Amino acid sequence: MRAIKLKVYQQTVNYKIPISYEFRESYPLPPFSTVIGMIHYLCNYNSYHPMKVSVQGSHASTTNDLYTRYEFNNGTKYNASRHQLNAEGMGIGRGIGNVQLLVDVNLVLHIVPENQDEVEFIYKSLKTPREFPNLGRREDLAVFENVEIVELLEKKLEKDVNSGEFATPGKISVRKNWAAYIPIGEIEEDSHEDTHQTSLQTGTRYRLNKVYTLNDLGRGKVVRKWEKHEVLYTNFTFFKHERYLIDSEGDFVFIV
Repeated sequence: MRAIKLKVYQQTVNYKIPISYEFRESYPLPPFSTVIGMIHYLCNYNSYHPMKVSVQGSHASTTNDLYTRYEFNNGTKYNASRHQLNAEGMGIGRGIGNVQLLVDVNLVLHIVPENQDEVEFIYKSLKTPREFPNLGRREDLAVFENVEIVELLEKKLEKDVNSGEFATPGKISVRKNWAAYIPIGEIEEDSHEDTHQTSLQTGTRYRLNKVYTLNDLGRGKVVRKWEKHEVLYTNFTFFKHERYLIDSEGDFVFIV
């Protein structure tokens, strides 16, 4: 199975958590929907092309910034004493809010199209993007440091890999402050009764959006229904003699 491997650097970024409003919190890594949306935009796809993705990376620190916030309710008429903007008779309030920014973000993304014939096209679209890429908000520019095609293979580890270590050809190299979104099902399948195995299951659980379908509720109302995946945001703790999905350069892969 082939995948496109993408190494990304971002100076600052916000991967917005949908339920955060007054203070726009960020996920520690981009959710699957954000990555898939970027791929589709750069490939100029007009409909969904089924694919799986793996997301891992790190950031150096976090900071806060201000942003312009617009608030409105559908059908609320413009009132000069309450609203700053008049949009064809509808009142819009404009103010400021706070946003959380991740600083010095490094990512390793794997994109696995269901149709393997699309690998070359996606690779070329990312290698020479039609405009400067962004990941997160529109202003969150993404530097593609490396784009390549890799093979994904299931391999048995010859030694334990702990706390963000990566298996590389001929050795185990360490990436500090490195984590990934690991599917909960994959963790449960690998669980053992050994006490040291429980370290694998510590982290933060998220239910991340991946793709959506449009549901027509009638009377012109259409809503998105998201396909969600439960993952654990955590460092790696993997054990020898177990089998894991690893790319041809030795990086672990956690496709969803």
